[in-house]
Amino acid sequence: MAYIFHEDQLPRLVSVVPGHERTFFVNKELSHMDDMLAGIMRYEKGAASPYHFHKNCEHFYFIMEGNGTIETEEGTRKVGPGAMVFIPAEESHRLSAVDGLFYFEFQAPNRFETTILDGTADDLRWERVDGSVWVQS
Repeated sequence: MAYIFHEDQLPRLVSVVPGHERTFFVNKELSHMDDMLAGIMRYEKGAASPYHFHKNCEHFYFIMEGNGTIETEEGTRKVGPGAMVFIPAEESHRLSAVDGLFYFEFQAPNRFETTILDGTADDLRWERVDGSVWVQS
């Protein structure tokens, strides 16, 4: 069965590491499936993900607003509105915001493990607006 929610009704998470916010609209909690994880992300100016990779997970970003860079093993490239970034499973990557970013994120399947290569365990911790904590796997 289809479901329709307004963005303000969906789980909004704020990273323990300042500068990141995400809102899921497909996850295990909402759709009761683990075939994919999807939502929107906001990065403040200068914010970046840790350098990391996901085991058993294809990863897509679609940049809607702002400018940033994507760092992979092949180097660093600029991204901006309209850019679609595909990260194959187990490829190391980092997304950084030059002047802030707003993007759609899609990961499949949602049965993955994240390995941080440059960062801390806090990079995987997100606080729900309701006060609980979600830890990315």
